[in-house]
Amino acid sequence: MKLAYRLRETGVAALRGLVLSVVSLGGSIVLLVACVLSLALIPLGIGAFTTPWAVQGLRHFANWRRLWAAQWCGVRIPAGHRPFPEDLRPGVIGQLERCRLVLRDPATWRELCWLPFDMTVGFLTAVLTVGLAVYPLEGFALGAGLWRAFTDGTRTGYWYGFVPIDGQAAGIEAALLGLALLTAALFLSPRLLLLHFRLTGAVLAPGKGELSERVRVLTETRRDAVDTSAAELRRIERDLHDGAQARLVAVGMDLGTITALMDHDPAKAKQLLLQARQSSAEALTELRDLVRGIHPPVLAERGLGDAVRALALRLPVPSEVHVQLPGRAPEPVESAAYFALSEVLTNAVKHAGAERIWVDLHHEGGALRMSVTDNGGGGAVVGAGSGLSGVERRLGTFDGVLAVSSPAGGPTMVTMEIPCALS
Repeated sequence: MKLAYRLRETGVAALRGLVLSVVSLGGSIVLLVACVLSLALIPLGIGAFTTPWAVQGLRHFANWRRLWAAQWCGVRIPAGHRPFPEDLRPGVIGQLERCRLVLRDPATWRELCWLPFDMTVGFLTAVLTVGLAVYPLEGFALGAGLWRAFTDGTRTGYWYGFVPIDGQAAGIEAALLGLALLTAALFLSPRLLLLHFRLTGAVLAPGKGELSERVRVLTETRRDAVDTSAAELRRIERDLHDGAQARLVAVGMDLGTITALMDHDPAKAKQLLLQARQSSAEALTELRDLVRGIHPPVLAERGLGDAVRALALRLPVPSEVHVQLPGRAPEPVESAAYFALSEVLTNAVKHAGAERIWVDLHHEGGALRMSVTDNGGGGAVVGAGSGLSGVERRLGTFDGVLAVSSPAGGPTMVTMEIPCALS
């Protein structure tokens, strides 16, 4: 049983190492070239427009690596990106300001310096992870007779490691070497994958200024949380004043009129009574909707999983929800996760033109992980003024992260993570 578990763990590590080796080399080279070219074109003016987009792609690339590090090996790599202000002016001036903010962000230069590291050391550790697990298969094949494809037994036609393959005896030696390598892979491949992410974290994570950067990020997210709470309070007051309160005042006035008409015009009083009853029902509906917007009752009573299922049932497009939560997260985390998912689902319906949506919730590695995938038109970005920026700020209050994969033409996958423990 233990051997089967180690074989499975090694196979998973090898598959992930294969993905990382392709991503590390290809993605890092493309992004490094794009970023360097954009920076070189800044004196000509073109780079001021291309650099923010190139850096945005770099951030998505680095955030996906942070997400994989947390999901696959439990390694948390803080980001520390400085968010764009909401009031950036449109047009050329706003674009120049955006470029300036990007270049002043220490995280930009840290991630840019990480790209050469990722395409060399990162690629090497990823290749070793998959190679150590796959290379023994060649040794077994040589021991089974594949050596005949390389030599007729009278000369050395091939080498397997340090074993010259010149006949069946050498093939047996290659198989024994493959067995030794496989035994080593059972112990080393998962550790090499962990080493890859720890080295990545050593380069990507903030250095000596991490504490001050952390204080800055927490200050900004706290300010955002306070501003969001104040805006939410104003919305609630406005909705109460314009909706339920106005209807209840109208009901009170109707009841006064009914009292005056009861004796000499019962028919009119009856008509007003029906009108008052309808107004009270509408006021009750508005109050329920308002309460649902503040904190849905199903979220408080049944937890995040059932609340998201209920949310998906109200969507105008077919959706599938998969929940694997063995317990409940703290109430503030559940609320933040619910409204973040609600915003992402709303974006998928309104802006992506999705015909189907898939939602996945699970808890792994000390974090609540949520993903929303749709088959819409793609093109979603995290930027100033977008709904995803609000989601990112909401998650940032709880030290959460947001990653978006949305190529043109779709599909779009939004992944969110909030560190928390389940009760």
